[in-house]
Amino acid sequence: MVMLTLKINGHDRTQEVEGRTLLVDFLRGGGLTGTHVGCETSQCGACTVHMNGAPVKACSVFALEAEGADVTTIEGMAQQGEAGDDLSVIQAAFKEHHGLQCGFCTPGMIMSAAALLKDVAQPTEAQIRSHLEGNICRCTGYHNIVKAIMAASGQDVSSVAAQ
Repeated sequence: MVMLTLKINGHDRTQEVEGRTLLVDFLRGGGLTGTHVGCETSQCGACTVHMNGAPVKACSVFALEAEGADVTTIEGMAQQGEAGDDLSVIQAAFKEHHGLQCGFCTPGMIMSAAALLKDVAQPTEAQIRSHLEGNICRCTGYHNIVKAIMAASGQDVSSVAAQ
């Protein structure tokens, strides 16, 4: 066992972990169950969180790799809320444009969207679709997810075509 200290959603957390503990398991074991475990091979993106401001797939990162890091999960996004109901602008846009679907992939999608919008304030539809290639939605559609991300960036979504 090794002592691990990191900051999660603005709060310090110190805990003993086994060297093989994955970041996603560390987060979920501490009660942050918004980060989902999907494929466990980093292909689906359901476990996407931000580590020091960059998106990572928490199922492919050992918890010890996050020593001293600043980690933001989907729960941390709500704390940054600007759109009422303590939801972030992106979360509110997903809710308004029905980007939630079954909800399993939603936390990873929102974390990936936040990373994109941090780098590109108003991405094109093609940029959004390309950026989401590391996130899989099994509910058959990315249409409303793309609309939600465009809306979160302040763009008109009436011309987003269903694909």
